[in-house]
Amino acid sequence: MKKNILYIIACLITSITFGQTLHLYGGQNHDVYLGCLNCSNYDKDSIWNAYGTYGNSYNSKSIWNAYGTYGNEYNAYSPWNAYSNTPPVVVDKKGNFYGYFTVAKYKSKRADFKLALTIYEYHDMIKDDVGKWYDKIFE
Repeated sequence: MKKNILYIIACLITSITFGQTLHLYGGQNHDVYLGCLNCSNYDKDSIWNAYGTYGNSYNSKSIWNAYGTYGNEYNAYSPWNAYSNTPPVVVDKKGNFYGYFTVAKYKSKRADFKLALTIYEYHDMIKDDVGKWYDKIFE
């Protein structure tokens, strides 16, 4: 019961804070879902859920997988590649574009809202414990 209440509170906070639930899409045509950027760490699609697909550092679709397509700093589809021309995009459920999710500081239309900037700065540490960082960032 307590877990459900915390989940509802976290969803409300992220909705109030951002107004929209934000999602990451990557790949050549940005058609590969990479998870929810500002969802609760209890959400199965959240990049903050270490036990879910997108928050698990061993999953091929996780930005936290240093050996995977979307988490490897040398891969063109990774947000951690500072030279990539094809980083993931941030969109809401209606498909509205919020920018490219990338550490490349000079990438045109780079997502530059506070959450994105925080993740860019600390991504190397975040990938080691997404749950701890979720608590630091959202609570």
